[in-house]
Amino acid sequence: MNIVIIGPPGSGKTTQAQLLADTLGVPHLNTGDLLYFASKGTDSEALKIKESMATGQMVDEEIAEKQIKAYLEDHKDEKHIITDGFPRTIGQAKREIFNVDRAFYIKVGDVESAKRLMSRGRADDSEVVIKERLKVYHEETEPVLEFYRQKGVLEEIDGERTIKEIAQELESRMNDTH
Repeated sequence: MNIVIIGPPGSGKTTQAQLLADTLGVPHLNTGDLLYFASKGTDSEALKIKESMATGQMVDEEIAEKQIKAYLEDHKDEKHIITDGFPRTIGQAKREIFNVDRAFYIKVGDVESAKRLMSRGRADDSEVVIKERLKVYHEETEPVLEFYRQKGVLEEIDGERTIKEIAQELESRMNDTH
C-alpha cells in the first residue's frame, strides 16, 4: 500500500509521514530532503534545485521526478512506501509514477501555516518566501486533492491540533483498514 501525506507548507506532513512510517515499519520518501540533498551537488540540476528552493518555487518537475524515480527504483522491493511532498502537481499525480492507495490531507489554514514556518527559524522561511510557497501550493498542489478525492482515496485530517493528536488519528485510520 502506498500512502501520500499532503498538506500546505508548515502543515507537519513530513513529521506525520515519518511517524506513520516508523509505526508501520515502512520507508518514508521525504521529497523535501531528497531534493535538498540533491541540491548539494555542483551540477546544473543541483543549482536549479537550489535556486527553486531559495525563492519558494517548485523544483522543475522533470528534475524532481528523476530524483523520485531513482528513490523508488532503490526501494522497488518494498511492499509499502509513505511519501510526502510528492506528487506536488496534478501532472505528477496523473502520470502515476507512484501508485497511490491512500492520500491523507492534513488541512491547515494559511495563517497557521505561516506561523509555524516562521517559528522554525530557517533561513529560507522569510515572509516573502513563505507567502510565495503558500501561493504555489494553492495553485499547483491543491488540484491534486480533488484528483485523489475523485479516485476515492483522499481522507481529510484536521491539522491544527497537536502532533500527537494528528499521529493518533492517522494510526487509527490505518488500523481501520486492516
